[in-house]
Amino acid sequence: MSRAGLLAQFKRTLQTATVTKPFDKVLIANRGEIACRVMKTCRSLGIKTVAVHSDVDDRALHVRMADEAICVGPAPSNQSYLDMEAIVNAAVSTGSQAVHPGYGFLSENCKFAQLLEERGIAFIGPKEKAIQAMGDKIESKIIARAAGVNCIPGYDGVVEDDVAAVTIANQVGYPVMIKASAGGGGKGMRVAWNDAEVREGFKLSSEEAAASFGDDRLLIERFIDNPRHVEIQILADSQGNCIYLNERECSIQRRNQKVVEEAPSPFITPEVRKAMGEQAVLLSQAVNYQSAGTVEFLVDTQMNFFFLEMNTRLQVEHPITECITGVDIVDEMLRVAAGYPLSYTQSDIGIKGWAMECRVYAEDPVRYLPSVGLLTKYTEPGVSHNTADLGVRCDSGIVEGSSISIHYDPMISKLVTYAPTRQEAIDHMEKALDEYVIDGITHNTPLLREILGNERFKSGNISTKFLDEEYPQGYSGGDLTPEQKSELIPSLSVLHHMKMNRAVTDGRFEYIISCDEDKVSVTVNVQKGDYTVTFEDTTVTVSPSGGVFGALQEFKLNSANTVALQHLQFDGL
Repeated sequence: MSRAGLLAQFKRTLQTATVTKPFDKVLIANRGEIACRVMKTCRSLGIKTVAVHSDVDDRALHVRMADEAICVGPAPSNQSYLDMEAIVNAAVSTGSQAVHPGYGFLSENCKFAQLLEERGIAFIGPKEKAIQAMGDKIESKIIARAAGVNCIPGYDGVVEDDVAAVTIANQVGYPVMIKASAGGGGKGMRVAWNDAEVREGFKLSSEEAAASFGDDRLLIERFIDNPRHVEIQILADSQGNCIYLNERECSIQRRNQKVVEEAPSPFITPEVRKAMGEQAVLLSQAVNYQSAGTVEFLVDTQMNFFFLEMNTRLQVEHPITECITGVDIVDEMLRVAAGYPLSYTQSDIGIKGWAMECRVYAEDPVRYLPSVGLLTKYTEPGVSHNTADLGVRCDSGIVEGSSISIHYDPMISKLVTYAPTRQEAIDHMEKALDEYVIDGITHNTPLLREILGNERFKSGNISTKFLDEEYPQGYSGGDLTPEQKSELIPSLSVLHHMKMNRAVTDGRFEYIISCDEDKVSVTVNVQKGDYTVTFEDTTVTVSPSGGVFGALQEFKLNSANTVALQHLQFDGL
């Protein structure tokens, strides 16, 4: 397919695949970017939307996007977004016919689905029994084995105590993974390489599982060293149709939390893709699954794959699957919840192009701690000329002036790029990250940018241990290469001069530039709009390129390399 064709498909991603309106009004039981994402599809279908919000979210973007909004409680999640009765009552009082839970919060709560069913309100997700069966890691493994799905060798029962844990670990064979039966997100997980580590891991994992999920049950399985995390997106309806929408590679993780995802995987062959997809369908059919879901696998270096878990909800990283298939997954969820069949058969699903997703968080990437505060400047990629004609999608739930709260997940957005090839998708993502303006809080775009530029990442030679191996002492912010310094210093000098001396035309100006820990003396010569920068026995001609676009200014160095800088205040100038 041509580039024009791929871009046309990308622009159609959020357009509906059907003219049928499944519901007249839908309540979205969530907040932030995922609430906005669901509303976009509802709006394209002519469905009215209802937002729920806590009192601190009363001016949030998802509240402004909705046709109606109801406050369901104070800021703490357990008194608002997790208050099932308050949300069900909001659905009833607004006449909502269905509720979309997004992800997180109540999205995999079978009691919530049951409460809605009792009130005659459709839950836009799977049935209660499927949520319950797949939400329990022990039960899900038993079901998966019975369905013919590859499972990691391990013990399928509940581990009673640390003595039993040691016995089981020796039977399974070291190393082993001790993990919580309920929940996910890396909580309640420990790797043990010997008996002593099993005893300690059992104690710590059971305590963490009880605190996080109210369920201290643990299971033990063989630890797959140096694996990839690859997942299969499925869609199923109430008529018995079930299809898979290919795979997503989610191996770039930090503390078991996904950081960068892509589709398809640079590792999986068509034959393995088909086998994984068919097993994901078998598992879904075994629990009479109806809706969108994701079956996660671990894949070893020999392409052996093993069932990890099933997420019975819309996945955070679903946009990259939408890009390469052209399927609006939220639209299909709405259709299925209304009793309609899927719009697609397996033969309709192909792979067109490549998509990347970066999870942009309000956090300090060095200390790995959330950052809260007011977004004093915020401009998403795609505003300038640089990405207007590229496949760039930014799913966010904030605008300039929004606050990042201590009460909720600090995700700012999901930044997605889409292109004919993997390398082009990476190139577009690097450009998009450079254009992304976020000020007022600390964010993780420096880490994301460094990952995208990493040669090992570019080669596709990755695993879940990638970040630990590339940053064994932890990410420290990264050092500039000599080449980067030689480009940054003259560009910064001219940018600073443009900001400070806009009324001055020609002349010679002296500045001190702080770059890393160095202070560099520079001379900027201006003559009829042309700039020459001299520093450290080097002279560079610098040409502002194309004027100012949003918050970005481009410069050409010696009429060759292009450097783009954001119009933010640089320390040390």
